[in-house]
Parts: sequence; C-alpha cells; structure tokens
Amino acid sequence: MPRRRTSSSSSSSTAPSAAPAPATPRNRTPQPVRVRRRSFGDFVKAFLAFVVLLALVAGVPLALAVTVGWPLPDGAPGLDWLQREITVQTFLHILTVIVWLAWAQFTACVLVEVKAALSGVGVPGRVPGSGPSQLLARQLVAALLLVGATAASLTPGLSQLGQSLEGNQKPAVAAAQQTPGLFAQQQEQAASTASALAEQAGQAGQAAARADGGAAAAHGDTKYYRIQPPEGRHHDSLWEVAERHLGDGRRYKEIFELNKDRVQPDGSKLSEASLIRPGWIMEMPGDARGGELVEMPDEAPNVSEQVQQQISDYARTGGDHARGGGGAEGAGDAHVSLPEQRPAPGPATPVTPATPAPGPAADGQHATPAAEESGRSFGLPEALLAAPLLAAGLLGALGRRRRQALWHSALGAVGGRRGMEPPTPTGDAQDVQDALLVGADPDGVRLLDRSLRGLAASLAAESRPLPVVYAAWMGGNGDLHLQLAQPAGKPPTPWQVGQDQTFWMLARADAERYEDAETAAPYPGLVSLGTMDDSRLLLNLEAVPGLVSLSGAEQDRAAVFASVAAELATNGWSDRMTITLVGFGDDLTPLAPNRIRHLDGFEDLFETMSAETRQRRGALGAAGHDSVLTGRTGPAQHTRWAPHLVLLAAQPSDDDALRLAELAADAGRLGIGYLVGTGGADLPGAAWEMEITGDGKLLAPLLGLELEAQLLPAAQQRAVVELFTDADPERGPGGPANTPPFLVDISEQGRPAVYARLVGSYEIIGLDAPDGERSAQLHEALALLLLHREGVHPRVLASALWPRGVTEDVRDALLERLRAWLGSDPDGTPRLGTDATGRLTLAKSVVSDLDVLRSLYYEATQGRGVDSRQVRGRLLTDALVLVRGPLLADRPEGRYRWLTHEIIDAQLPLLVADTGLALSEFHLERDRAEKAIEALNAALRTAPADERLWHELLRATHATEDADRLRALAADLIGRSGARGLPPRTEALLDELLPTWRDGVAAAG
Repeated sequence: MPRRRTSSSSSSSTAPSAAPAPATPRNRTPQPVRVRRRSFGDFVKAFLAFVVLLALVAGVPLALAVTVGWPLPDGAPGLDWLQREITVQTFLHILTVIVWLAWAQFTACVLVEVKAALSGVGVPGRVPGSGPSQLLARQLVAALLLVGATAASLTPGLSQLGQSLEGNQKPAVAAAQQTPGLFAQQQEQAASTASALAEQAGQAGQAAARADGGAAAAHGDTKYYRIQPPEGRHHDSLWEVAERHLGDGRRYKEIFELNKDRVQPDGSKLSEASLIRPGWIMEMPGDARGGELVEMPDEAPNVSEQVQQQISDYARTGGDHARGGGGAEGAGDAHVSLPEQRPAPGPATPVTPATPAPGPAADGQHATPAAEESGRSFGLPEALLAAPLLAAGLLGALGRRRRQALWHSALGAVGGRRGMEPPTPTGDAQDVQDALLVGADPDGVRLLDRSLRGLAASLAAESRPLPVVYAAWMGGNGDLHLQLAQPAGKPPTPWQVGQDQTFWMLARADAERYEDAETAAPYPGLVSLGTMDDSRLLLNLEAVPGLVSLSGAEQDRAAVFASVAAELATNGWSDRMTITLVGFGDDLTPLAPNRIRHLDGFEDLFETMSAETRQRRGALGAAGHDSVLTGRTGPAQHTRWAPHLVLLAAQPSDDDALRLAELAADAGRLGIGYLVGTGGADLPGAAWEMEITGDGKLLAPLLGLELEAQLLPAAQQRAVVELFTDADPERGPGGPANTPPFLVDISEQGRPAVYARLVGSYEIIGLDAPDGERSAQLHEALALLLLHREGVHPRVLASALWPRGVTEDVRDALLERLRAWLGSDPDGTPRLGTDATGRLTLAKSVVSDLDVLRSLYYEATQGRGVDSRQVRGRLLTDALVLVRGPLLADRPEGRYRWLTHEIIDAQLPLLVADTGLALSEFHLERDRAEKAIEALNAALRTAPADERLWHELLRATHATEDADRLRALAADLIGRSGARGLPPRTEALLDELLPTWRDGVAAAG
C-alpha cells in the first residue's frame, strides 16, 4: 500500500534557526473550508421547519391527550368486552391508537435524523416501515440545521476519511504520520484557516528569499548540491532537492536544465531528471536557500578535500551552459549545498530506484501537443501502456464490437458485407491497438470484479449492508485495499482489516480463489485516477458527498476526462451505468452507445439531472432504502440501482456552479457522481478538489494525494474512437471490403516454403524441429505472426509470450532464434523481416492453412469461381477439406493466452460455415442433397452453434423426402436446444417442413 506523502517542510525542522525555512508548496497546503453564506430564505425555511417539527412532535400528543385522552382500557379486558356494541367512540379510539403509533414512528425518525446530522458520521439508520415518514423528518431536520451547520456536517465528514475513530482524536501531525492511506488528516475549520494564513506568510517569505537570491545571483554567486546516498528506503531526488532549497518541488526542471549532459565525478552524465546517483554534483539556481546550505570552500570545514576538488572540477564543466541565476568564474567563490546531517525521512512515500521520482517521471505524459509527440515508448503511446485497467476495458469492448460486426455480416444485417474481414488499422490507430495489447491487464480486471462481487455476496449472506467505499487501491503485488467512509466492523472471510478499521484488504492469493458470483456489481463507479508508489488508485465517483472538481490547463483536464469516461464506459467491474458528458469536443459515444450520452450544455443537464434526482430520491424513500447500496444486496438487489456519472469538461459559470452544488448535495446517497472541470481552484460545493499539472501529476492536497495521473491525450483519444468506429456493425457501404488481408497463390506454382497447419492440431511442414527448450516459444511466436500478416510490433510479441514482462535482451534473443529457424528464401531474403514501422512481418513463402482457406473461399465467391461453376465447386470442396477442427486444437495449457484478445475464434467458425453453406448451395442446385448434407455436417463439426447451418441441413434433409430422417434431425435439434428451447426462426422452419414436429415434442414431454 502506498503511504501518503507529507510535506517536506518537516525537513527544515532540523535546520539551524538562522536559515530561512522554505515556504510550503502551494499544492500541499490545506485550504480553508468554504462555508456558503446563509440567505434570508434559509432562515425562513429553518423557522418553518421548526414550527412543523414542534407541531408534529409536541403538538400532536398534546392535542390527543386533551381531546381524546388515553385510548387504551385501564385494565385487562374480559370476555364481555368482545360482546359490547361497536360505537362511534370505539372507532375513534382505534383511530387514536393508530395516530399515536404514527406519532411514535415519526418521532423516532426525527431522533435518528437529528443524531446522524449532529454526529456527521455515516448515513442515518432506517426506522422499519417508515419510508415517507423518515424522508419528511430528514428534510425538516436538514432545513432546521441548515443555518447552524456547514454542508459537510450533514454528510459523512471528510475528517473521517481514511481515519479510525481513535485517530480522529489525535493531533493532526501525529495522525498524518500514522495513517497511510488516501486521505490526509484534516483539521478543524479554524486550523485550516490558520494554515492558509501561514501559507500566505510562507509565500511572502519565499518571495523575499527569491529576491535575495536574485541579488546574490547578480553578484555572480553559484551554489552546488551533492546528491546524498540513500537512507533506508529513502532515495534522494531532484524533486525533493527543489522542494527543500527552492520551496517548490516542481522547480526540479531548473536544476535539471543547469546540469543536463555535464560530466559527473563518476564519468557519467545526467540525461533524465529521474535518474540521479549518489555523489553527483548539482549546480543550483541562484535563489536556492535552506537550513542545509553550507559555505564552500573556506566555510565548510566538514567537507573533505576530495569533495571540494570534485565540485571545483564540476564547476569548470559549466562553461557556457545555461544558468538560472548567474554564473561563476571558478570554484573559489561558490556556495555549496552539502547536507551534513540529512533529516531522517518520515513515513512519507519512499522513492526507490525502480520508481521514478515524483516530478521528473511524468515528463512523457503531458497532455500538451508537444508531449503527445514525445509521449511514446518504442513507437507506442505511453499513456495507454501505463493504464492496464483502461487498456483491458477498451480491448475487451473492441473485441466484442468486432464480433458483433462479424455476426451482423454473417446474418446479412448489412448488405454487401457478408464474409467481412475486420479492418486493419493503420497509423495512430495501429499504434493505439498495439498499446492496448501490450498494456492491458485482463487478469487484474477479472480479479477486481470477482473480489468486489464476492464481497457483496458474502455480506448479503450475513444480512449485512454494503459499506460506503470511497476508494480502492490495487497494489503492485495484486492485493486489493478498500477505503471505507467509516468503520463497518469485521469484514467477511477472506477479507481482512487493513492498517485501520477503515480499510478492508484482500490478498491476491485469496482473490484468485473467488468464483463468479451471481450478484450485482457493488461499486461500479470505481475509476482509475493514477498511481502512487506502484499502487493504483480507483476513486468511487458515485459515493462522493458532493462535487469533485478538477482544475488545471484545459488540454490536461481533457486528457483526464477522456481517460475517466473511456474506463467507465468499458470497465469490466460494472453491470449498467449512464455516463453523461458535457463539453467534450470529440464524441466518445462509439465506445459504448448504450452507456454514453452527450448533452449540448448546462441547461439540458440541469433539466435532465433535476428530474432524475427527484425520481431517485422519491423512489428510495418509497422503497425505504437509505442509499443505492441498499438496492444492490440482500432481498432488495432486484432493484439494481445503476450509477449515473456526470462528467463536465466545460467551465461552469458562477450561477451554474451554484446550481450544480445544489444538485449534488444528496448525490452520493442517490448513486449520482459529478466530476467538474474548472480553470481555477474555487468551485462552490466541491467536496474533493484535484489539480492536474502540466507534467502529468494529479494533486489533491486536502486528500493527501500526489499521483502519476492516468491520461488519454487527444491524439490517442481520436485513435481509440477510430478503432471503434471502423468496427461498428451499422456502418454504411463505406465499410471495409471483403478481401482478406493476405491472399495465397493457390496454383501449383505457388507452393510455399514453410506451411503451418493451424486449423486443428498445430503442425509445421518445411522446417526442422527446434530444440526442445525453445520449441514451444518459437511455435507460439510463429502462430502469432501467421495470424497477423499485417505485422506484429516487437513489444506486442513480447507481451504475448511473456505476459508478466521480459527484458529487451531476452526478447531480442528469441527473435534472433526465430529468424534463424525460419531461414531465408532462395534469393537470400530473410523469411522474418521488419517493415517501415518496425513491425515484424513474414515473407509470402511462409503460409498457414488459414491463409489458404481464406484465399480459396475468396476465389470461389469473388474471384474465378464467380464465372465458372466447376471451379467454384472444386475450390469450395478443397477449402472444406482443410478444416480439421478448432484453431490450435492441441495447444498446451497456459500458453496462447493472447488468443483471448483475438476475434479469430469468431472468424474461423463463420468462415467455415460460409464455406459449408456455399458448397451446400452448389450441390442443391443440381439436386445432390446427400452431397449437401455431407458438406453441412463437415462445417457443423467446427461451427456447431451456427443456426444457419442447421436450417440448411433441415432443408437438405427435407429434399431427400425421407420423413423419418427429418424427424430424427428435428429430435436432435430439440435435444441440443435444452431448456431454452428452439429459436423462433428454427421453429418456423420446422412448422413449414415438418408440421407434426410439435406432436413428437408433446409425446416426449
């Protein structure tokens, strides 16, 4: 689990008092809580609510006591009581008892609501059978307390997030050090205000220090810093150096520019800001200050002569190098920052060599146009490579879309596209598809989904409600941590309590034992925001008690919004949801047309969301539910309350922001989440505030977050949409052609040098068998290349063969062995080559039976067979002979897992079925029913679920005029259909060909 970052200002506590303390960075300082001013209308509402509550709670019993009195008898009733005449007074007494009971129930609701509102912890308990009464009590109590409490007091307090009950009683600093989690310990409003004032003072001091630094720089002073060796798990970084000595970690770039490509004492050079080594010398900007600074050389007696000489030598390498604050002529009048006593690192997140330092690591993830050009890794988009859950969702959704298009094509839903080959992406779309293949983590998605559903099923079995979850952490080791809004008792086995009572933890080994659970997805609103210390954060947007604001530059915000929208639309841990987008430039609807909808502006949004908010609030009250979570477990899970997540990329006006705040006041309970983009940091009603920086950092100071943001830049967003648009089964005539991507010369002169049989058992003809140790990998690599004649990126090949990762040297060694195994053509051309984009391609002399099958069918239906019936029959017969079973039928267990990302499992049965249908039609034209039946049965062995083959088999069998044979086939079909019964089209065909088939079913039943 990641530990929350703490401000580096603590490091200055050990510095001499004479040195000015560095100002606290702006993005780490808690801001004062904004309290909305109460209007005259609020006081009127509160007064009226008080009058109504007084009348209902005190006035009703007083009126009953005065007018009717006590309705129940004074003593125990006798038998003569049953024989008394029923009078009007009797009815009045019965009604009075009912009124007393209603009053008691309403009073209990008021007490429950008042207690929950004053404590500010959790959702109020539900009084049995009091849906409308408790809703009325809640509204009255909320109106009454509106003038005396902040909005946060009516919802789960942010001060409770990530904290145990005991932790809230500790001082802020101690609690922050002892609670490693998502949300930092927040102070009272007065303390927040004081910290804001302290920030202003610190900024003023920082400005003064910089002014002094500028003066010093003008006199030619230059400062140096020596990178310190690691202490425990803590490693020095340019970010921390800038934070300690320049007052802002984001100024690490200034240090980097001053020292880039200069020779260090060990002979190496600084080339990347995140790669620094102990003992290196760093020239510092002229305004560098801090308690760790010492003068050099005369006023630094604790510095060895060797270090002094290293600094002097390093100073000479500066030359005309760009300097931020004036240059130095020599080392004699230089100042050196050499920490004699490095402050012991607290529980802040350690930076290990394998983990990029907080600032420099994000250089490749800017959402700016320049970064879009550089944000690539070996030709692939870095943003998608670093987003495994998003990539897995997009890849799965794209595969489903392409399969759907294939079935539409096969069933003739789109004219002229029968036998359609999926489009081969090019350019950015091809790079994005490869990045999805490399970066996707389908196992992580599967484990997350099973773990959450398994938790919901276990809680339902124990008749326990789902706890409110604000966030989930997925650790690098596969462990899952859920952060609860408040303690919820002991978690069900195999879950365990985490670092405190607000964390539930599930180890990966336990998660892998979960099976698929038939229960609703409990937390479908979880969405990835980024990573911190090798752990991925997923925020539950639908549980936020108010708005979530995102500030920063417009292009950076757009990259975050696109990532969030794409993952919500395609993730694998939700059932149903609605995603409303406002202010998005590019239409993301093709990703999930049944989930995403675009609205033109704020007026449409207010009209839509106001109606839905009223509807959900009323439905929950009528059902007696506290929140949408109640409708996802237990007896009420049939309601399946789906989340509605609203993403507003457009900047709202002040009036629109206030209306949004009113809409979102009760959103967390209703399963509605709002993520709003804003140019500034002040958004009314924002419960959580985040900022995306230009270097790819997602900051939320009040929540203790500093993440490497998950982004989907504009260029990659367009490429993703292009992939889904090209695969749309409803596209018009401009869709892809039917021509296979690779056609084989099927004449006698076109005999290949290497022939691989993939349809059925895997066999290779024309190559010597490789050594046993590498044979499996070489065969798998060749199969992948044969199924992708357009080319395979080396990283895609590596991720397919080594899903857990592999070094480049191992990958390159395998490619060399594969190249040597395949050999060269007679003209000396290697059979494994590389195209202009760097992708691996096979020579035309390396062919698979699948290539031949596609070519034969194409020639029979669109080539030479169109004009020659004899040629068509021969080509179709040859094609069907090639079919020996499913693709790679005997592949070893644990290998070829990349096939789950492919659609060949849908393509091959359709291709075989189309071939069988075409050959059956060829024979039936000449009244050769037995030959047609033989062709159809051969196709059914590979495509047993294709309804079209069964229909043609029924027609061919009917053509034999053998009624008993037709009845036997109908009985076989009925037996295969199982409890679901026959499809309507099959029933209609049987009614036409065999009207008495239902009698046989009735007799069997």
